Amino acid sequence: MNDNSFYEKVYEVVRLVPYGRVTSYGAIAKYLGAARSSRLVGWAMNVSHQVHPPVPAHRVVNRLGMLSGKAHFEDPEAMERQLTAEGIEILNDQIQQFSTVFWDPEKELGL
Repeated sequence: MNDNSFYEKVYEVVRLVPYGRVTSYGAIAKYLGAARSSRLVGWAMNVSHQVHPPVPAHRVVNRLGMLSGKAHFEDPEAMERQLTAEGIEILNDQIQQFSTVFWDPEKELGL
């Protein structure tokens, strides 16, 4: 599988993350059968702002609920603003009650 098709699969999953929920790079990688490829998911998200239809990149965080990708937004505060607008509480770049808003594609979509 080349990077482009992997990236497209990442984007398909991210587009399914519901409003007010988040997932992680690792959860996406695991769902796609590439559990050790969370970094590749991150690379896909870094360029997702150029993709159409749009990808809600703000809903993808690291395994601890940190806004680790915020630097890749045009405005580094945009990620937090978008998540806050969806009702997600953030303190010091970390999602509060992370387990409550975490969306696991394996559980939600099955295999």
